[in-house]
Amino acid sequence: VQLQASGGGLVQAGGSLRLSCAASGRLFSMYAMGWYRQAPGKQRELVASITSGGTTNYADSVKGRFTISRDNAKNTVYLQMNSLKPEDTAVYYCNADIRVGLFNTVKDYWGQGTLVTVSS
Repeated sequence: VQLQASGGGLVQAGGSLRLSCAASGRLFSMYAMGWYRQAPGKQRELVASITSGGTTNYADSVKGRFTISRDNAKNTVYLQMNSLKPEDTAVYYCNADIRVGLFNTVKDYWGQGTLVTVSS
């Protein structure tokens, strides 16, 4: 199983970016998917998550600015980030809970990270 994240980059404060993360490989079932971020010198934190049924959860710091969504047919999760702030600067990682076979347990998988830099 691989999670391939893309869409990071440099943007000015107030701008927008859209991150994508596509899962590939043995994907018998996909459950919750999410985005985490880690800023320099800080711990990794949850940004947003979405269940297979579409229920979403957001960190307070991004509520009203970020929107998580998923396309189950494409095994892809998205993070639309609007009104970006310098404090949103971090490496963003996608995460997914995946079962690779009927008799396999659900495991946690991570993408490689994509850097988002917001300039003031």
